[in-house]
Amino acid sequence: MHLYTIETGNFKLDGGAMFGVVPKTIWQNINPADHNNMCSWAMRCLLIEDGKRLILIDNGIGNKQSEKFYGFYYLHGDSTLENSLNKLGFSKDDITDVILTHLHFDHCGGSIEWNNDRTKYKTAFRNATYWSNAEHWAHAINPNPREKPSFLTENIIPIQESGQLKLVSHPNEIADFIHLKNVYGHTEAMMLPHIKYKGETIVFCADLIPSIGHLPVNYVMAYDIKPLDSMRDKQIFMKEALDNNFILFFEHDNKNECCTIAKNEKGQYISKDIFKIESIVL
Repeated sequence: MHLYTIETGNFKLDGGAMFGVVPKTIWQNINPADHNNMCSWAMRCLLIEDGKRLILIDNGIGNKQSEKFYGFYYLHGDSTLENSLNKLGFSKDDITDVILTHLHFDHCGGSIEWNNDRTKYKTAFRNATYWSNAEHWAHAINPNPREKPSFLTENIIPIQESGQLKLVSHPNEIADFIHLKNVYGHTEAMMLPHIKYKGETIVFCADLIPSIGHLPVNYVMAYDIKPLDSMRDKQIFMKEALDNNFILFFEHDNKNECCTIAKNEKGQYISKDIFKIESIVL
């Protein structure tokens, strides 16, 4: 098995929204904001090569939205989903499976693209099975008013119409080395892939822990629909991660890719060892 980081570009989000009730005097030191209070965030995905299978976890914001839409998020950086795959010698047609942790636009926008004459949408990974779960899928296609702007119909419905959608029915359905766990609070039934790799567990943290700056349990985003549920599931996860020395993979941290965790003298969770996937020698 081989693991590869896939960078799909960076975007900006309001720092206060990303850190919730945590004061700016604290989070400004973690991810400095610009003059508009916007912080830069990655849209980092993970690619797993195992035999004839090529499994992609999340796929970024995509390239089919309007210039006005992208203008809200100040897209920047040279990386794209396609060029990141190409640098590794792969193409989108090589992807066999796409795991969608959840269906917010910055996680699943790359799932769907325009056809050549921009008259209709098509799946970007034509040979892949797209994986979600029934609970989250139902939530995404009938969203609450607060989350509705994050669930774009054009990112979601074409997957189902293509016949490529499969809803997970048990935690190890995709592969015996991937265990999916649902967490709540950020949205309903977000899936966290736990990847077994040579005796270690690497967890794709999605938006439960978007960056190293979000390791403390009470550092939850204002975007979360149920912040107390986020804190509950995060507390459970962090204890498990510490007890089992999980490697945490961050989707949105614009500097740090992976870390293990420890507790400081105050009992708060902090990063221990920080590294990149490519540097893991097991």
